[in-house]
Amino acid sequence: MRPVGSERKTISVEEAARWLGVSRNGAYEAAKRGEIPTINIGRLKRVPIAPFERLLGLSVSTGKEDA
Repeated sequence: MRPVGSERKTISVEEAARWLGVSRNGAYEAAKRGEIPTINIGRLKRVPIAPFERLLGLSVSTGKEDA
């Protein structure tokens, strides 16, 4: 499993479930309730990393350096 904040901008709901320590079905139910941020691409449901990191209280990786 890659660390949150890698070069990818989204992760699967299954990956989010592993990070949260919940079941796959539990993660999909949480996403349905709006507790896990998701975007839909056709029938594919993905979790954007930046809002997911904020949900977990992690610093958001923007790829920008402070000047």
